[in-house]
Amino acid sequence: MVLPNANKARIVPTKLHEYLLSSTHPIGRFKHPFFTGPGYSKEQWQQLEADLLDLAVAGEARFGQSTEYGQKNEVHGILTGPSGKVAGVVSVWIILEDEDIPRFVTAFPGGKR
Repeated sequence: MVLPNANKARIVPTKLHEYLLSSTHPIGRFKHPFFTGPGYSKEQWQQLEADLLDLAVAGEARFGQSTEYGQKNEVHGILTGPSGKVAGVVSVWIILEDEDIPRFVTAFPGGKR
């Protein structure tokens, strides 16, 4: 399955440079080594954004948890970072009630390798 309306997917930039790529965020600091390992950086967060959006379109989507806010979907796939290293990743997207735009929630190690 593909992520519904993946071509409309949106990511709030602070979720990348202040969370996933932050070495000091209370939760994100634990994800920081996973995303910086393949060469992503807080200063060049746009590359991670572009790669996650590409993965939203091309990755394997699965229905996730249904919440009071909308339907979550997981997209499993491979990120090839700026250093050329690859990482299996799961990105989580939510489509809010009465909307059709997938919004980025988080990402973590996993997916296909």
